[in-house]
Amino acid sequence: MRVSFEFFPPRTAQGRTNLTRTAARLRSGSPEFFSVTYGAGGSTRDRTSEAVLTLREAGFNTAPHLSWGEDTAAAIEHRIADYLRMGVNRIVALRGDIPAGTGSPSGVRYAQELVRQIRQSFGDDIHIEVGCYPEVHPDAPSPDADVAFLKHKVDAGANSCITQYFYNPDSYFYFVERCRKQGIEVPIVAGIMPITNYEGLTRFSDNCGAEIPRWIRLRLLAHKDDPESLRAFGADVVTSLCARLLDGGAPGLHFYTLNKAEPTEAILRSLNLMQEAPPVRSVAET
Repeated sequence: MRVSFEFFPPRTAQGRTNLTRTAARLRSGSPEFFSVTYGAGGSTRDRTSEAVLTLREAGFNTAPHLSWGEDTAAAIEHRIADYLRMGVNRIVALRGDIPAGTGSPSGVRYAQELVRQIRQSFGDDIHIEVGCYPEVHPDAPSPDADVAFLKHKVDAGANSCITQYFYNPDSYFYFVERCRKQGIEVPIVAGIMPITNYEGLTRFSDNCGAEIPRWIRLRLLAHKDDPESLRAFGADVVTSLCARLLDGGAPGLHFYTLNKAEPTEAILRSLNLMQEAPPVRSVAET
Protein backbone atom coordinates (compact mmCIF):
# COMPACT_ATOMS: atom_id res chain seq x y z
CA MET A 1 0.00 0.00 0.00
CA ARG A 2 1.44 3.34 -1.03
CA VAL A 3 0.96 6.79 0.49
CA SER A 4 1.71 10.10 -1.23
CA PHE A 5 1.13 13.76 -0.44
CA GLU A 6 0.31 16.72 -2.67
CA PHE A 7 1.57 20.29 -2.22
CA PHE A 8 1.04 23.53 -4.11
CA PRO A 9 4.13 25.63 -4.92
CA PRO A 10 4.68 28.44 -2.39
CA ARG A 11 5.15 32.03 -3.49
CA THR A 12 7.92 33.11 -1.08
CA ALA A 13 11.21 31.90 0.38
CA GLN A 14 9.49 31.55 3.75
CA GLY A 15 6.80 29.47 2.09
CA ARG A 16 9.45 27.15 0.67
CA THR A 17 11.00 26.79 4.11
CA ASN A 18 7.60 25.97 5.59
CA LEU A 19 7.01 23.48 2.79
CA THR A 20 10.19 21.61 3.68
CA ARG A 21 9.17 21.53 7.34
CA THR A 22 5.73 20.19 6.42
CA ALA A 23 7.30 17.52 4.23
CA ALA A 24 9.65 16.56 7.07
CA ARG A 25 6.70 16.04 9.39
CA LEU A 26 4.77 14.02 6.82
CA ARG A 27 7.79 11.86 6.04
CA SER A 28 6.80 9.78 9.06
CA GLY A 29 3.87 8.57 6.96
CA SER A 30 6.43 6.79 4.73
CA PRO A 31 5.32 8.49 1.50
CA GLU A 32 6.35 7.08 -1.84
CA PHE A 33 6.56 10.67 -3.12
CA PHE A 34 5.42 14.26 -2.69
CA SER A 35 3.70 15.81 -5.70
CA VAL A 36 3.71 19.53 -6.56
CA THR A 37 0.87 21.13 -8.53
CA TYR A 38 1.30 23.16 -11.71
CA GLY A 39 -1.40 25.84 -11.77
CA ALA A 40 -4.02 26.53 -14.43
CA GLY A 41 -2.41 26.66 -17.86
CA GLY A 42 1.01 26.08 -16.32
CA SER A 43 0.76 29.40 -14.47
CA THR A 44 3.07 28.21 -11.67
CA ARG A 45 5.59 26.35 -13.87
CA ASP A 46 8.65 28.17 -12.46
CA ARG A 47 7.46 28.05 -8.85
CA THR A 48 6.63 24.37 -9.31
CA SER A 49 10.19 23.71 -10.47
CA GLU A 50 11.58 25.72 -7.53
CA ALA A 51 9.47 23.74 -5.05
CA VAL A 52 10.54 20.46 -6.64
CA LEU A 53 14.19 21.46 -6.37
CA THR A 54 13.73 22.51 -2.74
CA LEU A 55 12.17 19.17 -1.85
CA ARG A 56 14.77 17.19 -3.80
CA GLU A 57 17.63 19.04 -2.09
CA ALA A 58 16.04 18.11 1.25
CA GLY A 59 16.07 14.45 0.23
CA PHE A 60 12.42 13.90 -0.68
CA ASN A 61 11.12 11.87 -3.61
CA THR A 62 9.10 14.32 -5.67
CA ALA A 63 6.64 14.13 -8.57
CA PRO A 64 5.94 17.41 -10.39
CA HIS A 65 2.56 17.95 -11.99
CA LEU A 66 2.77 18.86 -15.66
CA SER A 67 0.30 20.00 -18.32
CA TRP A 68 0.62 21.48 -21.79
CA GLY A 69 -0.48 25.02 -21.02
CA GLU A 70 1.02 27.22 -23.75
CA ASP A 71 4.22 25.17 -23.95
CA THR A 72 5.53 23.44 -27.05
CA ALA A 73 6.57 19.81 -27.08
CA ALA A 74 10.20 20.94 -27.06
CA ALA A 75 9.63 23.09 -23.96
CA ILE A 76 7.91 20.20 -22.19
CA GLU A 77 10.79 17.87 -23.01
CA HIS A 78 13.34 20.43 -21.79
CA ARG A 79 11.52 20.74 -18.47
CA ILE A 80 11.34 16.98 -18.03
CA ALA A 81 15.05 16.66 -18.86
CA ASP A 82 15.75 19.20 -16.11
CA TYR A 83 13.68 17.12 -13.69
CA LEU A 84 15.58 13.97 -14.62
CA ARG A 85 18.84 15.78 -13.85
CA MET A 86 17.41 16.61 -10.41
CA GLY A 87 16.79 12.92 -9.81
CA VAL A 88 13.04 13.13 -10.43
CA ASN A 89 11.64 10.10 -12.25
CA ARG A 90 7.89 10.51 -11.74
CA ILE A 91 5.49 12.98 -13.41
CA VAL A 92 1.81 13.62 -12.76
CA ALA A 93 0.57 14.31 -16.32
CA LEU A 94 -2.69 16.27 -16.50
CA ARG A 95 -4.80 18.24 -18.89
CA GLY A 96 -4.71 20.89 -16.22
CA ASP A 97 -7.28 23.44 -15.16
CA ILE A 98 -8.30 25.92 -17.82
CA PRO A 99 -7.28 29.47 -16.82
CA ALA A 100 -10.17 31.66 -15.71
CA GLY A 101 -11.67 33.74 -18.49
CA THR A 102 -10.59 31.47 -21.36
CA GLY A 103 -14.01 29.88 -21.78
CA SER A 104 -14.65 26.29 -22.81
CA PRO A 105 -12.06 23.51 -23.03
CA SER A 106 -12.33 23.37 -26.85
CA GLY A 107 -8.87 23.44 -28.38
CA VAL A 108 -7.20 22.35 -25.14
CA ARG A 109 -4.55 19.63 -25.51
CA TYR A 110 -5.45 16.65 -23.39
CA ALA A 111 -3.44 14.55 -20.97
CA GLN A 112 -3.33 11.52 -23.25
CA GLU A 113 -1.25 13.55 -25.75
CA LEU A 114 1.12 14.59 -22.97
CA VAL A 115 1.45 11.00 -21.74
CA ARG A 116 2.24 9.83 -25.27
CA GLN A 117 4.79 12.62 -25.75
CA ILE A 118 6.58 11.75 -22.50
CA ARG A 119 6.61 8.04 -23.23
CA GLN A 120 7.87 8.49 -26.79
CA SER A 121 10.62 10.90 -25.74
CA PHE A 122 11.78 9.34 -22.48
CA GLY A 123 10.76 5.69 -22.71
CA ASP A 124 10.48 4.00 -19.32
CA ASP A 125 12.69 6.53 -17.52
CA ILE A 126 9.56 8.29 -16.22
CA HIS A 127 6.76 6.80 -14.12
CA ILE A 128 3.61 8.59 -15.33
CA GLU A 129 0.66 9.25 -13.02
CA VAL A 130 -2.63 10.52 -14.46
CA GLY A 131 -5.80 11.85 -12.88
CA CYS A 132 -9.26 10.27 -12.84
CA TYR A 133 -12.71 11.09 -11.48
CA PRO A 134 -14.84 8.51 -9.61
CA GLU A 135 -17.73 11.00 -9.63
CA VAL A 136 -17.17 11.99 -13.32
CA HIS A 137 -15.08 14.89 -14.59
CA PRO A 138 -17.19 18.09 -14.83
CA ASP A 139 -16.37 18.41 -18.55
CA ALA A 140 -17.07 14.77 -19.47
CA PRO A 141 -20.15 14.28 -21.66
CA SER A 142 -21.06 11.05 -19.80
CA PRO A 143 -19.68 8.59 -17.22
CA ASP A 144 -18.85 6.10 -19.99
CA ALA A 145 -16.97 8.75 -21.94
CA ASP A 146 -15.03 9.66 -18.81
CA VAL A 147 -13.82 6.07 -18.39
CA ALA A 148 -12.99 5.95 -22.11
CA PHE A 149 -10.82 9.08 -21.73
CA LEU A 150 -8.95 7.40 -18.88
CA LYS A 151 -8.45 4.29 -21.02
CA HIS A 152 -6.85 6.49 -23.70
CA LYS A 153 -4.38 7.85 -21.13
CA VAL A 154 -3.49 4.39 -19.90
CA ASP A 155 -3.12 3.07 -23.45
CA ALA A 156 -0.80 6.02 -24.18
CA GLY A 157 1.53 4.84 -21.42
CA ALA A 158 0.29 5.90 -17.96
CA ASN A 159 1.57 3.69 -15.15
CA SER A 160 -0.99 4.54 -12.47
CA CYS A 161 -3.91 6.85 -11.66
CA ILE A 162 -4.76 9.23 -8.82
CA THR A 163 -8.41 10.07 -8.27
CA GLN A 164 -10.04 13.36 -7.49
CA TYR A 165 -11.05 13.39 -3.84
CA PHE A 166 -14.44 12.03 -2.81
CA TYR A 167 -16.30 11.15 0.39
CA ASN A 168 -18.48 8.28 -0.82
CA PRO A 169 -16.36 5.10 -0.92
CA ASP A 170 -18.94 3.32 -3.06
CA SER A 171 -18.28 5.81 -5.86
CA TYR A 172 -14.63 4.73 -5.84
CA PHE A 173 -15.32 0.99 -5.80
CA TYR A 174 -17.93 1.27 -8.56
CA PHE A 175 -15.57 3.40 -10.65
CA VAL A 176 -12.73 0.89 -10.27
CA GLU A 177 -15.07 -1.94 -11.23
CA ARG A 178 -16.12 -0.11 -14.40
CA CYS A 179 -12.50 0.67 -15.25
CA ARG A 180 -11.49 -2.98 -14.90
CA LYS A 181 -14.32 -4.01 -17.21
CA GLN A 182 -12.90 -1.65 -19.84
CA GLY A 183 -9.43 -3.16 -19.56
CA ILE A 184 -7.84 -0.52 -17.31
CA GLU A 185 -5.56 -2.63 -15.11
CA VAL A 186 -3.11 -0.07 -13.65
CA PRO A 187 -3.37 0.91 -9.96
CA ILE A 188 -6.07 3.48 -9.16
CA VAL A 189 -4.98 5.33 -6.02
CA ALA A 190 -7.67 7.07 -3.96
CA GLY A 191 -7.36 10.84 -3.59
CA ILE A 192 -8.10 12.05 -0.04
CA MET A 193 -8.97 15.59 1.06
CA PRO A 194 -8.82 16.16 4.84
CA ILE A 195 -11.71 18.24 6.15
CA THR A 196 -10.66 21.39 8.01
CA ASN A 197 -13.32 24.01 7.21
CA TYR A 198 -16.81 24.38 5.80
CA GLU A 199 -16.86 27.29 3.36
CA GLY A 200 -13.66 26.49 1.50
CA LEU A 201 -14.40 22.81 1.12
CA THR A 202 -17.96 23.26 -0.10
CA ARG A 203 -16.98 26.01 -2.56
CA PHE A 204 -14.09 24.03 -4.03
CA SER A 205 -16.09 20.81 -4.16
CA ASP A 206 -18.95 22.48 -6.00
CA ASN A 207 -16.48 23.88 -8.55
CA CYS A 208 -14.59 20.65 -9.22
CA GLY A 209 -17.52 18.23 -9.16
CA ALA A 210 -16.58 16.40 -5.94
CA GLU A 211 -19.76 15.49 -4.09
CA ILE A 212 -20.05 16.06 -0.35
CA PRO A 213 -22.79 13.68 0.87
CA ARG A 214 -25.72 15.56 2.37
CA TRP A 215 -25.24 14.14 5.85
CA ILE A 216 -21.62 15.31 5.91
CA ARG A 217 -22.49 18.74 4.52
CA LEU A 218 -25.18 19.24 7.17
CA ARG A 219 -22.86 18.17 9.99
CA LEU A 220 -20.15 20.50 8.70
CA LEU A 221 -22.66 23.33 8.57
CA ALA A 222 -23.61 22.63 12.20
CA HIS A 223 -19.93 22.75 13.23
CA LYS A 224 -18.83 25.65 11.03
CA ASP A 225 -18.60 28.13 13.93
CA ASP A 226 -16.61 25.70 16.09
CA PRO A 227 -13.35 24.98 14.24
CA GLU A 228 -12.10 22.45 16.78
CA SER A 229 -15.22 20.28 16.67
CA LEU A 230 -15.37 20.60 12.87
CA ARG A 231 -11.79 19.36 12.53
CA ALA A 232 -12.50 16.47 14.92
CA PHE A 233 -15.60 15.47 12.98
CA GLY A 234 -13.73 15.80 9.69
CA ALA A 235 -10.86 13.64 10.93
CA ASP A 236 -13.30 10.92 12.02
CA VAL A 237 -15.12 10.98 8.67
CA VAL A 238 -11.98 10.86 6.54
CA THR A 239 -10.29 8.24 8.73
CA SER A 240 -13.33 5.99 8.35
CA LEU A 241 -13.29 6.61 4.60
CA CYS A 242 -9.61 5.66 4.34
CA ALA A 243 -10.06 2.54 6.43
CA ARG A 244 -12.91 1.34 4.25
CA LEU A 245 -10.95 2.07 1.08
CA LEU A 246 -7.92 0.12 2.28
CA ASP A 247 -10.06 -2.76 3.55
CA GLY A 248 -11.73 -2.84 0.13
CA GLY A 249 -8.46 -3.16 -1.75
CA ALA A 250 -7.48 0.41 -2.67
CA PRO A 251 -3.76 0.26 -3.58
CA GLY A 252 -2.93 3.51 -1.84
CA LEU A 253 -3.93 6.95 -0.58
CA HIS A 254 -2.92 10.31 -2.06
CA PHE A 255 -3.53 13.19 0.36
CA TYR A 256 -4.33 16.71 -0.83
CA THR A 257 -2.56 18.43 2.06
CA LEU A 258 -3.02 22.11 1.15
CA ASN A 259 0.55 22.44 2.49
CA LYS A 260 -0.54 21.61 6.05
CA ALA A 261 0.76 18.68 8.08
CA GLU A 262 -1.64 18.43 11.03
CA PRO A 263 -4.89 17.28 9.35
CA THR A 264 -3.16 14.51 7.40
CA GLU A 265 -1.05 13.50 10.41
CA ALA A 266 -4.20 13.03 12.50
CA ILE A 267 -5.69 10.68 9.90
CA LEU A 268 -2.49 8.68 9.49
CA ARG A 269 -2.15 8.26 13.25
CA SER A 270 -5.69 6.96 13.49
CA LEU A 271 -4.87 4.48 10.71
CA ASN A 272 -1.63 3.46 12.48
CA LEU A 273 0.36 4.55 9.43
CA MET A 274 2.79 6.93 11.17
CA GLN A 275 6.38 5.93 11.89
CA GLU A 276 9.38 7.66 13.42
CA ALA A 277 10.60 10.14 10.79
CA PRO A 278 14.30 10.27 9.88
CA PRO A 279 15.89 13.74 10.14
CA VAL A 280 15.46 15.98 7.11
CA ARG A 281 18.57 17.32 5.39
CA SER A 282 18.92 21.05 5.07
CA VAL A 283 19.88 22.59 1.75
CA ALA A 284 23.23 23.57 3.26
CA GLU A 285 24.02 19.91 3.95
CA THR A 286 23.49 18.81 0.35
